[in-house]
Amino acid sequence: MGKIILYHGTSDKETKPTYGLGNDKHDYGRGFYLTEDYELAKEWAVCRPNEKNGWVHKYELDTDGLNILDFQTKDILAWLAELMKHRDASDTKRYRMLSAKFIEKYGVDASGYDVIKGWRANASYFYIAKEFVRDNVDVDILEELLSLGGLGIQYCIKTEKAYSKLREFDSEMSAVDYAEFNKRYNLRDATARRKMRELVDSDANTVTKVFSTLLER
Repeated sequence: MGKIILYHGTSDKETKPTYGLGNDKHDYGRGFYLTEDYELAKEWAVCRPNEKNGWVHKYELDTDGLNILDFQTKDILAWLAELMKHRDASDTKRYRMLSAKFIEKYGVDASGYDVIKGWRANASYFYIAKEFVRDNVDVDILEELLSLGGLGIQYCIKTEKAYSKLREFDSEMSAVDYAEFNKRYNLRDATARRKMRELVDSDANTVTKVFSTLLER
């Protein structure tokens, strides 16, 4: 893969990628998150409803020698299991019990990887996640449903080695207008949810192979 250009969208003008920082409850746990998609980075920089302009920081990552876990090469259920390790799709006792079984059955061991690459669980994702764990979505339409969200691919920098191979282009940081790009973010989410609801309510959703029955196989 060699050297790749990545972008980090944030509300912070000053940011320094630092090993050990980050939120344990983010998609792939603690780490520094970036994307190859500059336009999505601008939306992510202003996705919070705080009317605060954002910033996009540009980086180069030298991937040579890095161990990268790419969820695009895995089953969609492996990706969901990874998210369940860090994010809650429901606060019910049933979900807590079943998610542990789901992770055990479909999860992959992400420890030992320098970088995790995979989809970003944006706002529309949680609509599907909640419907899935309520047994309202058949697994056969799950990947199509999630594709409607335009989730975007992100990279999570996990290890000291990976952080050491990340270099910022300080002079190429760009400002993001809140009004323009928050509107784009919300429009993308609203459109995705509408299309998702249509597919969930369609005959394509047979509700046969659902969350709880996957654990019985």
